[in-house]
Amino acid sequence: MTTAFDPIDLSGLKLANRLVMAPMTRNRAFGPGNSPTGSTVRYYTQRATAGLIVTEGTQPSVVGQGYMNTPGLHSEQQVAAWRKVTDSVHAAGGTIFAQLMHSGRIGHPDLLPDGLVPVGPSAIAAEGQAFTPEGLKDFVTPRPLTSGEIRQTIADFAAAARNAIEAGFDGIELHGANGYLIHQFLAPGTNHRTDEWGGGVENRIRFAVETVRAVAAEIGASRTAIRLSPEVPFNGMATAHPDPEPTYRALLAELEPVGLAYLHLIEHDRAFTATVRELFSGPLALNVKSTGHTPPEEIKVVEEGVADLVSFGGLFIANPDLPARLKAGGPFTTPDPAVYYGGDDTGYIDYPTLQA
Repeated sequence: MTTAFDPIDLSGLKLANRLVMAPMTRNRAFGPGNSPTGSTVRYYTQRATAGLIVTEGTQPSVVGQGYMNTPGLHSEQQVAAWRKVTDSVHAAGGTIFAQLMHSGRIGHPDLLPDGLVPVGPSAIAAEGQAFTPEGLKDFVTPRPLTSGEIRQTIADFAAAARNAIEAGFDGIELHGANGYLIHQFLAPGTNHRTDEWGGGVENRIRFAVETVRAVAAEIGASRTAIRLSPEVPFNGMATAHPDPEPTYRALLAELEPVGLAYLHLIEHDRAFTATVRELFSGPLALNVKSTGHTPPEEIKVVEEGVADLVSFGGLFIANPDLPARLKAGGPFTTPDPAVYYGGDDTGYIDYPTLQA
């Protein structure tokens, strides 16, 4: 029987186990030009016993930033700073992918330079507010991308993926979930376009498919992954896409032949997870829907063949040695949400290990 503690060959990458540190925004890119710091190096290195680390969402372009103090991978300065992170993680025996995330309509002009405004498939504002240097402000109506700008955005993702490899990452994960740009193109409620990038299912999946293909052409499909959340309502996507299954069936049919390193699914319904498993033959990493079960029960999805890998978010924040704790059945430190997003090193690199 395969367990979450067994190694796995991920398209040529030998992972020590099947436990994934999920990408989590930490808002601590305090280095020059939104780059990682020494604390970032320590944060990821502390968690290098994960079979795979996926970094916080990292913008592929300046306009892709939707939150304060999030890192990028679009400048030489950022590449150099991330190199310190990957070198340290690799020295500790870890494997690390960068998550590339363009926030699209989620953000605010106050977070962007030079008069830039958030962009999206269509001029449809999200409900909610953005954290800005002046406090909470309502999300603005995004400026619809022109067809030429869409092509440039795809090129930005490919360039950022190339930068990630230059920075020493083992691969990249495209953030196609949680209501950010790729997800916005997929959903009919956020994509009202009537050109080749919107309308029917075939057109709405085009941006995701072409971005995946462009990145795979740049760095290789075996170093390219994507995260999806077909039924997760974050950032207004519940009303934007009430019946996502036909769209995701079509999307997976296009992604299947690419030969991706893995697909990272944020679970909402186990039945739909089974559908994804049926349609995608590559490795499936599952962020299990929380239903009150304990972490040792969640890792059983690997034993049961539901998924090939299992990812954890908050538990990896508070338990840097989470694989050891899971193997021992606990105890588990409870994370403090009050220090998730921004601040100093408190709640970032000061959580203890079992050994400590």
